[in-house]
Amino acid sequence: MNDAYFSSSISDFLNKSTTEILGELTQAHHHALEHQQRNAWLAQIELLRGELNGLLDGHIFFEFSIPRMGKRADVVMLVGGMVFVIEFKVGSATFDSCAIDQVHDYALDLKNFHLGSHTLPIVPVLCATEALNHEISRFEWAEDRVASPVLTGRCGIRQVLDLALQEHTAHLIDVMGWRTSGYRPTPTIIEAAESLYRNHSVEDISRSDAGAKNLNSTSEKVANIIDHAKKKGRKSICFITGVPGAGKTLAGLNIAAKRAQGHQDEHAVFLSGNGPLVDVLREALARDQAARDGVKKSDANRAVKRFIQNIHHFRDYYLERDEPPFEKVVVFDEAQRAWTKEQTSKFMQTKRGYLGFTMSEPEFLISVMNRNQGWCTIICLIGGGQEINTGEAGLFEWLTSLRERFLDWDIHASSLLDDSHYTVDQKTAAMLAAPNIQNTQSSTWQSLCAHSEQSSSRHSSGML
Repeated sequence: MNDAYFSSSISDFLNKSTTEILGELTQAHHHALEHQQRNAWLAQIELLRGELNGLLDGHIFFEFSIPRMGKRADVVMLVGGMVFVIEFKVGSATFDSCAIDQVHDYALDLKNFHLGSHTLPIVPVLCATEALNHEISRFEWAEDRVASPVLTGRCGIRQVLDLALQEHTAHLIDVMGWRTSGYRPTPTIIEAAESLYRNHSVEDISRSDAGAKNLNSTSEKVANIIDHAKKKGRKSICFITGVPGAGKTLAGLNIAAKRAQGHQDEHAVFLSGNGPLVDVLREALARDQAARDGVKKSDANRAVKRFIQNIHHFRDYYLERDEPPFEKVVVFDEAQRAWTKEQTSKFMQTKRGYLGFTMSEPEFLISVMNRNQGWCTIICLIGGGQEINTGEAGLFEWLTSLRERFLDWDIHASSLLDDSHYTVDQKTAAMLAAPNIQNTQSSTWQSLCAHSEQSSSRHSSGML
């Protein structure tokens, strides 16, 4: 598993040479290793060797990836039924507020998004290697059993462990079960996210004109598709089209929010590969929630992460796991920019170390959702009038994947999909005219329907 760059029992860690541990960290890094990072790892390894000497039980992870959050904690240790999240500031003699918030956020994200950590006490520790040790007499625990960040110098980590173990007696953690438990938001985070969105709708944040009506109509049509898939136990995919500025992103967010509010078992999520857009959306919604309800913005932002996530974190998480997604409804923003098979294979081989990876990004994303034993729905937001960059698949790769591998999926789209703004090239236009994908008029909407022995023509679709 690639959830950590290095993982071992504490006893094995103490018996391994520094060179062996550094080699494993470097091999898992998959990037050019800068001297600063190498020296930081060396300092952490040597410091922990001294602090953990004589500790027989426990497990240690270096560069532990918090599920789907795109973050790696320097060190996570499972000792005596407790989770310790340690962030190092090598060479620092001070504890700045940003570093304290950082390690606290890591602990809270583990508590709220990692199933194996939901019920465990978690101690965030900030170690500034050149700082004087702080005397610790007791821990301050929140109701969720996450301690306030503990500040220590290079020789204080063992004191933190010993004191915490005196305060809490618990069963030893099943390391493999904890490690493989995976992404699963707590009910409180889900409730907070629902509350955050409760007062937002298309009507609130768009003009009351034909555009807003079209957004509402689109949302309703997609809701019908989801309800049909859920009722019939079908897997479906819906392509929402629109030129830049037409409101596709808003429609996608609205769909995810409404489904999560009224259908708690669906766990809808909005995924985007546009990092700045994800940051802006999270910030705006968290700031609004904090001002409206008087909650901490960091808490509001944690709830937003439940709804709005980076598609690359979603993709990388399921590269390592065969489990079905937590979500039943997934919105892919700017789906036309997903990578071709060639681009994805090159990236996976050079950046992720997957030498045998042979799928395009659309094929892999559909295959992840296809792991669901029952129903699920993918909503692809397709922009028109945009140049496709090198390595981006456009609509063609989505249709190819559906035609060649996922014939039992119901496909929904509008007649606009065969417009040159969306097809981009003759290959896609030819596929739209292929015998196994047909247009059937349904009121003012059209539906592209895949045919196979397991699938027949279906009505219903919705797009801008």
